[in-house]
Amino acid sequence: MSTYFISDIHGCYKEFRMLLKQSSFNTKKDYLWIAGDLVSRGPNSLDVVKYLYSLKDRVKIVLGNHDINLIAVHAGVKKNKKENCFDEFLSSSDSTNLINWLRCQPLLKVDEKRKIIMVHAGISPQWDINIAKFCALEINYFLSGKNYSVFLQDIYNNKINFWQLNLNPLDKLRYAINAFTRMRYCHPDARLNMSYKQSPSFVKYPLKPWFLIPSNISKFYSIFFGHWSSLKGTYIPKPFFALDGGCCWGEELIMFRWEDKKWFSQAFLSK
Repeated sequence: MSTYFISDIHGCYKEFRMLLKQSSFNTKKDYLWIAGDLVSRGPNSLDVVKYLYSLKDRVKIVLGNHDINLIAVHAGVKKNKKENCFDEFLSSSDSTNLINWLRCQPLLKVDEKRKIIMVHAGISPQWDINIAKFCALEINYFLSGKNYSVFLQDIYNNKINFWQLNLNPLDKLRYAINAFTRMRYCHPDARLNMSYKQSPSFVKYPLKPWFLIPSNISKFYSIFFGHWSSLKGTYIPKPFFALDGGCCWGEELIMFRWEDKKWFSQAFLSK
């Protein structure tokens, strides 16, 4: 039995299946952990989600910002844009069933035995593990509930960028969504910066990548995350594992096997 970690497939179905074949992934014995952004930008989001759905308990998923965007578009909360590449998915007879499956997926996956965390964008440096778990469970409760479209209408807010215990309940969830699915940089006081997306080599002090801000959680867990393809070539300290290889931008899909600490990669295939 092996455990594989991958992120940001972004509808690149051919590359994804080739990577699984290259690594000898066994659907009956192995487990696949995916750090979000299954969909959008690439050409075959529907095929990616249908395949993962078929794996049942062999796949462990956390939602990324593009996955939540798909759910919001399907619910009519957000407008569909051409760059989403959602048309095939939305017109499929399977779309509602697959959306209902997606919106029941968490934003945080924790393996306490192996001390592993998986998120899409990151873990707030201001949190301890109990706060992170609580926020993830609260978001999952609302997103998987029957009034999820109302929740999605209220959840987007870039101004909520600093965690405080006296935040009202909705603002706590707004902050958590930003941290779990969209965070890249922080100020020295751990306040989120939601503007910059470039490589750290182009962003100057005082901003720092979130994983360089001291935190309690990173002392005890290995943390897998995606979301940030421009980190390629950047030094990533232990215990962090960056999984976004930028396949949808013409680069590569990457995957990590936990047991022997081996990396696999599959280059983007031209259309």
